[in-house]
Amino acid sequence: MSIAYNLKQTIATMATAMVQTLTKPLTLTEFLQIPETKPASEFIDGDIIQKPMPQGKHSSLQLDLGSSINLALKTQRIARAYSELRCTFGGRSIIPDISVFIWEHIPRDLDRKVSNLFEIAPDWTIEILSPDQSQTKVIRNIIHCLNHGSQMGWLIDPNEEIVFVYFSDRTLAIFEDKSDLLPMPAFAEGLQLTVGELFSWLEM
Repeated sequence: MSIAYNLKQTIATMATAMVQTLTKPLTLTEFLQIPETKPASEFIDGDIIQKPMPQGKHSSLQLDLGSSINLALKTQRIARAYSELRCTFGGRSIIPDISVFIWEHIPRDLDRKVSNLFEIAPDWTIEILSPDQSQTKVIRNIIHCLNHGSQMGWLIDPNEEIVFVYFSDRTLAIFEDKSDLLPMPAFAEGLQLTVGELFSWLEM
């Protein structure tokens, strides 16, 4: 099958989805059949919302934070952090910037290898705000995760150098002093990180 044919087929599929969206609400099942976009798209309350392309600050924090979490937790088989992983649950299909799953919660195939499909909420969801991204929509995704079993959600604002921490009881705490020690989910208590250390990853 030629590359040209694949491209035409993808465009045709997306066009069909767009027409369907104009005539009737798209279902989650129909959305999941649409080819992936770049940047990736999320399915939220019947709407398809494309995530912004990560920029320098966003990418730096995403890579370094995910690596630090895995260094502390993955080696001990406590939990594992995933970057840009599609999670489909509760009628939504979202892609947190970082999704952290307790080791026992990671979906696996029959051969015990990690599954391609994650149909549960992450135990810890982390979002990094992009310059033109709607903070309200990101917060709603975090609350959606908490409503479906997540222990904690972080919203990191690189420009303001603030971290909003949402706890499982929906309470919110804001951390902005460099010396502030960021709270962790119960399973990640061995990981210690201050606000200053987090945003020092932006320095060159």
